Amino acid sequence: MRLYLSSFRMGGHADRLLALLRAPAGAGAAVIGNALDAESEDDRRAGVRSEVAALTALGLRPTEVDLRRYFGRPACEVAAELARFPLVWARGGNAFVLRHALARSGADAALTGLLGRDALVYAGYSAGGCVLAPSLRGLEACDDPDAVTRVHGEPPVWDGLGVLDHALVPHVDSPGHPESEVLTGVAARYRGEGVPHRALRDGQVLVVDGPQTAIF
Repeated sequence: MRLYLSSFRMGGHADRLLALLRAPAGAGAAVIGNALDAESEDDRRAGVRSEVAALTALGLRPTEVDLRRYFGRPACEVAAELARFPLVWARGGNAFVLRHALARSGADAALTGLLGRDALVYAGYSAGGCVLAPSLRGLEACDDPDAVTRVHGEPPVWDGLGVLDHALVPHVDSPGHPESEVLTGVAARYRGEGVPHRALRDGQVLVVDGPQTAIF
């Protein structure tokens, strides 16, 4: 399994992402922007464009895969689409909105299967990493779970994908980020309750490469 999980945007170690890819220059990347589905369409498009620009600057060929297109369709369709890419990049936003899109499209099962076969690299930041935890409990202090109901008329999903055996808390001790104070508090709550977690400052990344896991 190969993961590159940043606290914010690309983080300070894009070279490690490229090393994980083990793919030729110009490799394709699927951009998942569904953490922004509760935002205006203009803001959502701008958010996706920023990710496309960042990945293009690394020499990759990014393409948005909008999971909303796969709601209510056979799960094999989104699985086949994601399998075309050596890299899936999930941007930040609302972790509950992203988790809903992963569940409704079948991308959650598709991604866990592809990661289990080491068929791609999963990368991203903030909400994109948070959804890999066993649970999203605690993140409601920062992200509004009711946004799922407002946008989709369905309850939020509280279980994470379980790819990680711990929670991931981004933006901790990162004064320049507007969510730093509340998420630093979430990390403190996890420590107090004995919830396994890793906390990342902006600029840091959690890298998983097979049996090796490290924060840079």
